[in-house]
Amino acid sequence: MKTLSAPKLIDLVAAVMERGGCSADEARAVARRLVDSNLVGHDSHGVLRVGKYLDWVADGTLRPNQAPTIVFESDTLAVIDGNRGFGQVIGAFATARGIAKAAKSGIALVALRNCGHLGRLGDWSEQAAAAGQVSLHFLNTSGAIRVAPFGGSDRRLSTNPLSIGVPVADGDPIILDITTSTVAEGKLMVAMNKGEHVPAGWIIDRDGNPTTDPADFFAGGALLTIGAHKGSGLSIVTDLLAGALTTGRSSDPDDPILRNNMLSIYIAPALYDPSGGTLREARRLVDWVKESPPARPGEPVLAPGDVERRTRAHRLATGVPLDDKTWSDLIAAAVSVGIDAADAAALAGATGG
Repeated sequence: MKTLSAPKLIDLVAAVMERGGCSADEARAVARRLVDSNLVGHDSHGVLRVGKYLDWVADGTLRPNQAPTIVFESDTLAVIDGNRGFGQVIGAFATARGIAKAAKSGIALVALRNCGHLGRLGDWSEQAAAAGQVSLHFLNTSGAIRVAPFGGSDRRLSTNPLSIGVPVADGDPIILDITTSTVAEGKLMVAMNKGEHVPAGWIIDRDGNPTTDPADFFAGGALLTIGAHKGSGLSIVTDLLAGALTTGRSSDPDDPILRNNMLSIYIAPALYDPSGGTLREARRLVDWVKESPPARPGEPVLAPGDVERRTRAHRLATGVPLDDKTWSDLIAAAVSVGIDAADAAALAGATGG
């Protein structure tokens, strides 16, 4: 196990991504968002992705230094093609576009298609909430079918996450960031790296049988959806919104490319409620819910986003923990682009390789 400071870890990842073909600015943007995923405890979307990103660049799935293309645009709507560029950069562009449109019109819809991995979906809700806007984001991965529908026994859907952000008066925003599958695929990677089993009900094996061994998933098994038939229905609708409605692709076994598509809706309450009553009402509800007496002493009710903020504060103070497999994979990624292992470790502030 390594525990590294976030700034040093960003330096290492940025150096690797730049050697891997990204411009200096793009490399640092990708590194900052990957490390921030680790900071908030979403290790599945953190630096364990670096080696996979390099693989995707090598096979042409992911393209460095791509500018997005505006396919269609009106006062309240934009359709954007990501040209399979890095999602950490293209996603920020698309989100900024939606925020700007909503600030003028009160509401906006942005359809982003054909984008590289967009990372932690909550990033975009946080970006909008920082601008005082409510946002809803629905994402699919058309060429990465991982999830069995309720009642099914094989892969038919992507993990189909969604995120919703709501700003709150004089307080932290509500940031809901969930997959409609029981868990993100990356969490299975984390468990396998640690040699751990996963809880029952997360996955099935290639024959449709329940299992707790993450290796069974990677051998052709499937994730299950949250909430049985309810989660399955939500997954299907998310796949349609993110895939079909963006003019991208919903989960498609004939799509050889792992690409993200995202439908985002932005709402600017300040335009129709300049007194700020909506955000105060949001604060009232959040306070009321969190004041519920804890069912277990010492475990207060939390709002969506609280755990991530608490984890970020802790890891900024104490460092980002990386399991041995993730660390060795990160060093291997550095070596693959010509960075000596000792130099990579030194960049990250580690004492050894």
